[in-house]
Amino acid sequence: MACVKLGSKTDAFQRQGQAWFCTTGLPSDIVVEVGEMSFHLHKFPLLSRSGVMERLIAEASDEEEKCSICIRDIPGGTKTFELVAKFCYGVKHELTASNVVYLRCAAEHLEMTEDYGEGNLIVQTETFLTQVVLRNWKDSLKALQTCDDIISYADELNITKRCIESLATMASTDPNVFGWPIMEHGGPMQSPGGSLLWNGITTGAKPKNTSLDWWYEDVSNLSLPLYKRLISAMEARGIREEIIAGSVAFYAKKYLPGLIRRQGANDSNSNACLAPVALGAPLSEEDQKILLEEIDSLLPIQKGLVPTKFLFGLLRTAMILRANPSCLSNFEKRIGLQLDKATLEDLLMPNFSYSMETLYNVDCVQRILEHFLAMDQITGGASPCSADDGQIIGSPSLTPITMVAKLIDGYLAEVAPDVHLKLPKFQALAASVPDYARPLDDGLYRAIDIYLKSHPWLSETDREQLCRLMDCQKLSLEACTHAAQNERLPLRIVVQVLFFEQLQLRTSIAGCLLVSDNLDGSQQLRTGFCRVN
Repeated sequence: MACVKLGSKTDAFQRQGQAWFCTTGLPSDIVVEVGEMSFHLHKFPLLSRSGVMERLIAEASDEEEKCSICIRDIPGGTKTFELVAKFCYGVKHELTASNVVYLRCAAEHLEMTEDYGEGNLIVQTETFLTQVVLRNWKDSLKALQTCDDIISYADELNITKRCIESLATMASTDPNVFGWPIMEHGGPMQSPGGSLLWNGITTGAKPKNTSLDWWYEDVSNLSLPLYKRLISAMEARGIREEIIAGSVAFYAKKYLPGLIRRQGANDSNSNACLAPVALGAPLSEEDQKILLEEIDSLLPIQKGLVPTKFLFGLLRTAMILRANPSCLSNFEKRIGLQLDKATLEDLLMPNFSYSMETLYNVDCVQRILEHFLAMDQITGGASPCSADDGQIIGSPSLTPITMVAKLIDGYLAEVAPDVHLKLPKFQALAASVPDYARPLDDGLYRAIDIYLKSHPWLSETDREQLCRLMDCQKLSLEACTHAAQNERLPLRIVVQVLFFEQLQLRTSIAGCLLVSDNLDGSQQLRTGFCRVN
């Protein structure tokens, strides 16, 4: 961390309990009360550097020889005033990224301008802030973090904005192109020529390429209000949305422990840097809820910016924390945009409702599917197609919806054993998948069979109505064979299955005979050629 040494005198300050004394040999003639701390100092060093101190001392001196003044609301409190006092006395101390914001604000508060001495604290801190701190990633970040404690003062002096703009500028710069001085953020420093420096000596070695997410971990240490402002500045700088979304995901995983719960082998293909470990005391449930709703506002509603599994984690956490309905709906929409990338495990979300109508949240999956289908219609994925000779004809964009159909059929099979799952809800979800999305209805037949087995009390009418969801012509020969012997199916459905099973067998036999005839004809033709030759 960069620093500037101020003052030349040896430290003459000593602390005794809740009081500081300046041991210069002269008796103290003023007591300055700052918070619960008393500073026993001398008038002249203070009034010669500060307009505020000059006025307060003048007012207090009219009453008694040794005056006492109280300074309220000084930015940074007693620790900052101690450094201010040392500056007034010319005592040695360091100006760093950790204290420059406090001292800059305190200097403004105390009117430590050039009218009260050349090279006063306002100029010293402003110069260090502008020429040193804001040109370095780590120092800018540290300075921004200190703004949190005195945000109103820092905002008034535009310090917060300048720190944020500095960080946004450096984050938007490719470190592989401009390695100096951005590479100082976490690794060895580079020379302008690009070689690594070791104690200021060029090693000749070239640094490894730095990924565009190098700043994720650093900015995740910011408070939520400052992080939001930084992200807004980065968006204004034109940083790509997927990079911004990656940072938001990193931030969320750091402070929402529920998102880490399902991380494991299934995430082996995801970006390894997106699994930070939260440090310090965990957030309360209310704070987690606030953070989650802010994450919703920061994440663009766009396909593919973050992994689907991460979005399901956000949705599940939002359900547990009882986030507002708008937040829940937005997470469902994001998932709907990329439902074809989901897994069956993702969809199996427990029902956190107080009513506990069903074991799994089927209504949520229904809404997610509707979002996917609506987007599929807009993008032209749901173009008409037909079945001809057992082959599905359609656009290339049929693949995602086919994957979703298979996923929903698998989900239906998993939730079917739930005795509390009402028939209309099961039917509605199964019927939501367009007919053309299922090349075969084997998966749907399996789900229906499980539901019938788990709900033996269904009437004949209900069983027939349920079985109408599947198209017997789209059952494979194996599924037809099973269905024909299935005592749980209504008789009318079994008859249809038998009919189409026979039709499939005839088609298969006819196809085999046709192939055989063609082979025989080809062999005879070759034999004839041989005889002619």
